[in-house]
Amino acid sequence: MIEHPSCYIDGTWSDPTERRPFEVVDPSTEEGIGVVHLAGPEEVDRAVQAARAAFTTYSRTSVAERLDLLAAVTAAYAERVDELADLISREMGAPAKLSARAQAPAGLVHLASTSAALEGLALSERRGSSLIRREPIGVCGLITPWNWPANQIMCKVAPALAAGCTMVLKPSEFTPFSAMLIAEALDTAGVPAGVFNLVVGDGPGVGAAIATHPGVDMVSFTGSTAAGVAVAQAAAPTVKRVSQELGGKSPNVILPGADLGRAVRDGVVTCMRNSGQSCNAPTRMLVPRDRLDEAAALAAAAAGELVVGAPDGDGVDLGPVANRRQFERVQHLIEAGVEEGAELVCGGPGRPDGLDRGFFVRPTVFSGVSNDMTIARQEVFGPVLAILPYDTVEEAIGIANDTEYGLSAYVQAGTVEEAAEVGARLRAGQVHLNGAGADFAAPFGGFKQSGNGREWGREGLEEFLEVQALMGVG
Repeated sequence: MIEHPSCYIDGTWSDPTERRPFEVVDPSTEEGIGVVHLAGPEEVDRAVQAARAAFTTYSRTSVAERLDLLAAVTAAYAERVDELADLISREMGAPAKLSARAQAPAGLVHLASTSAALEGLALSERRGSSLIRREPIGVCGLITPWNWPANQIMCKVAPALAAGCTMVLKPSEFTPFSAMLIAEALDTAGVPAGVFNLVVGDGPGVGAAIATHPGVDMVSFTGSTAAGVAVAQAAAPTVKRVSQELGGKSPNVILPGADLGRAVRDGVVTCMRNSGQSCNAPTRMLVPRDRLDEAAALAAAAAGELVVGAPDGDGVDLGPVANRRQFERVQHLIEAGVEEGAELVCGGPGRPDGLDRGFFVRPTVFSGVSNDMTIARQEVFGPVLAILPYDTVEEAIGIANDTEYGLSAYVQAGTVEEAAEVGARLRAGQVHLNGAGADFAAPFGGFKQSGNGREWGREGLEEFLEVQALMGVG
């Protein structure tokens, strides 16, 4: 059983004054792997005070000094990346190959892209008779989820450090040990005491305290849309900046000229990667009506090839979903799809054959889905794909945009130019054309109820900067 103090404040590890034990469960076995003691408002206040004190000095460091610090953090993080990958698999169930190739190394990619963005960003410029300066915004509250724990921590921590901010991080209580390892790496790298602080707790105890604290200048939040609304409401009385990366129900528009076999296969794999627990997953596949049956058969075949099992199993493609609450939610939404009349092509309720315990979900494909069905409207956050037919490209664009979300979209076409023409009409923060993957130099964030901020690259760095005009400098 893992035991570790749950707070890192002003360079020192400690447990909360009031000890509230929380068992961290391995979702593949449903057995505990460790216990943390959840913190509360008292620990948040101590962390904020430490961050405010450190801001006085750290905010005045030079770009060169921050780049050196980011390089040191990169080296310390790289030393622990294998250990981090193992922890992520144990905490949230990601297959070992996904943890080793994507989950854990994502932090290194964000450190590199943030360093490049800092080097390329002019922090001051002459305009008229004024000097326009970009200054660190202040103390930042960082609230991160469990689905991509290292990725989401470092895409906030790296730009906050680069901007000259200090911070208080609240990771998900379901994945605390990976966050603690990252904190240890930051300590090893020589991040000054008080610049980075970690407080493990739940939303009501720590998340709300961060959002409402008058000493916090900005909140960067990643999570569900409902939770994002609560954070914004809590932060409103203190008029702090709130940057949000929220939910999604991303369309994958397969145009008539696309290679249907490749597009469907890639769409299924991308949708179900990380057991479907990605906010930008292409969960609504739009196909020409006259090829609906063909697309459904191709999707069923692709889903049937995915191996579901324990993260350390040979050839495993999908692990469990991350916790019991998520498992029950996904089961409920699969049942809703059946009850509302969608055609169940493969998968369905219950665990896969041979898996009697653990939060495993059967890779599930529905066909003949209409855009008013629950599985087309709500974010499932599990390995569940909905296939919707369309008659014309104009109708496909309308269906794709008929959602309260707007995080990502995907377009498959005969040419990139054709895909781009349709992609430009989709109301989403990122549009992947013909299978293009993530670009960490490009901004990540959404339209509508998918959020109001940006992460990654230059735009992600700018979220942590405030603008000052010195007028009359000549």
